[in-house]
Amino acid sequence: MGIVKTLLRAVTWWNGATLNTLLWTKRHGTKVGEDEQGNAFYQSSDGRRWVIFNGESEASRVSPDWHGWLHHTFDEKPGDRPLTHKAWEKPHQENLTGTALAYAPPGSIRSPLPVERSDYEAWSPE
Repeated sequence: MGIVKTLLRAVTWWNGATLNTLLWTKRHGTKVGEDEQGNAFYQSSDGRRWVIFNGESEASRVSPDWHGWLHHTFDEKPGDRPLTHKAWEKPHQENLTGTALAYAPPGSIRSPLPVERSDYEAWSPE
């Protein structure tokens, strides 16, 4: 790990786990699993559960299966008893707000071409 990455970990939480979190995890945590994105999930002897993100710390990167385990909705880890998914369910996708892939409805100011509207007339004072 480079010096810059080490300094970033020491003072920021959004670039991954801080050094204190990593030390606490090493002392008190037992790794119980890892998801398809490389996020590691831990549990302490007193029942606390947490995740160490692989990369950016973004809560929407946790799949519904692991989210349920983290919040004590169910005790079984996703690998022990996977959730049954309905045919109409889409695969998990992280929150894309603020990225180039975010949804922009027709007429949005982010659209490359302006849309002519006939259902709106701008107000102007008389």
